[in-house]
Amino acid sequence: MTEIMVVDDDQDLRESMAEVLEGAGFSVTLAWRGEEALEHLARKNFDLILLDLVMPCLGGLELLGRIRDKAPRLPVIMITAFASVENAVAAMRQGASDYVTKPFRIDALLASVGRVLEEARFESCRTSLDLDSVLSSLSNPFRRKILAQLEQAGALRFMDLCRRLELKDHTKMNFHLKILKEAGFLEQNEDKLYLLTTQGTQALDCVRFLMKKLGD
Repeated sequence: MTEIMVVDDDQDLRESMAEVLEGAGFSVTLAWRGEEALEHLARKNFDLILLDLVMPCLGGLELLGRIRDKAPRLPVIMITAFASVENAVAAMRQGASDYVTKPFRIDALLASVGRVLEEARFESCRTSLDLDSVLSSLSNPFRRKILAQLEQAGALRFMDLCRRLELKDHTKMNFHLKILKEAGFLEQNEDKLYLLTTQGTQALDCVRFLMKKLGD
């Protein structure tokens, strides 16, 4: 489950955001001050942080810098009042991914969270995988369908894949599976079941992100 931390000294806003995010299927951790947020960050891995720009003691910009030191690739969305939008833009120059204004709109919050998480997944793909290899291996739509079937089912035998994809040419299926195995996107266990690798999941996410962007 995607882990999000909300850092804001306003209890009502913290709890409102948590309710919205949990309702959307995210796991949420709350912190009311910067020091508490850093303690959570030291103990737990997060996929995204929502951070208030103006807080007592350790302010939002300073905390953003501390987060960048500890987790350079962790995306951060700044929370700001309308009057402080310029400061939020300055925070983005220092590494924040986006900002939302308060009082927040539910649709705007979820749109920002979804967009930033999607971009973070693509960045993870770009930095951890050979993007040229990903695009070369998955440019064929049939190979993408193979990975999607394995993602959905968890593990499948050769004949199960052929039936699901309605392919009677076993030579062609073997050819595509060989390319995907050589790319490191799938593997076979001791029972000869085909499974997605971690790289395969990342590659599929990466290609989906690119296709969505090209379609926008």
